[in-house]
Amino acid sequence: MRRDATPRRYLMCPPVHFEVTYSINPWMDPTKPVDLPLALTQWEDLRDRYRSLGHTVEILEPRPDLPDMVYAANGATVVDGRVLGARFAFPERAAEAEAHLDWFRAHGYAEADVHEPSHINEGEGDFAVTESWLLAGRGFRSSPLSHDEAQEFFGRPVIGLDLVDPRYYHLDTALSVLDGDEVMYYPEAFSPGSRAVLRRLFPDALIVNQQDAAVLGLNAVSDGRHVMLPQAATGLFEPLRARGFEPIGLDLGELLKGGGSVKCCTLELRE
Repeated sequence: MRRDATPRRYLMCPPVHFEVTYSINPWMDPTKPVDLPLALTQWEDLRDRYRSLGHTVEILEPRPDLPDMVYAANGATVVDGRVLGARFAFPERAAEAEAHLDWFRAHGYAEADVHEPSHINEGEGDFAVTESWLLAGRGFRSSPLSHDEAQEFFGRPVIGLDLVDPRYYHLDTALSVLDGDEVMYYPEAFSPGSRAVLRRLFPDALIVNQQDAAVLGLNAVSDGRHVMLPQAATGLFEPLRARGFEPIGLDLGELLKGGGSVKCCTLELRE
């Protein structure tokens, strides 16, 4: 199958102040120090890879009091040039939401197209945009009430999916959109009912095993042809190639210490 990449526009935030001083997910261990220069080098490799593929990368200025800002995907969801802001579940990250909204307002987004949410949602951490639907995770972070709010704001059908394994606390750790309505996902991260919904909506999905999910192999970004994903997810490379994609493995091991990888660092600005 011939796959065509589509130029994308991304928002990223360099890990200048990244550290793990608290634990709000099972991946975070404050006793394990972060190699900050290495984290920055790994992040720059991802940024440069996007640019080398013809994508645009905008930069969100990091704040010293917000060490998790590197996970820019959590700060908003952007569809058709409209911005649904985030409202974080934990106070440690709460101020990131306003930092993101300030960026959008300062970069030409009309006030009517920027919505500050009433209900907890953690941006593209729990919202995944396919051609037909807005998939929405719930169970650990985002409130089910945020699903109705997103549907009303974007005018897109929202499909709620229940996450049941705390290691996969955000949807973007358990499912990735590859192209159009084509996805890959790890079934055991979801409730039985949500697995049935996924089978019905995506009968040809790439099913991911425990070994590749456990290294956050699903925390990936696809431009329709190239799939940027953690290099440790070795079992995904051949299945992706068999479907016509070009997997590109990246080492974001230092950022994994905070519970994120490629997708967590990448917010797509869909115009």
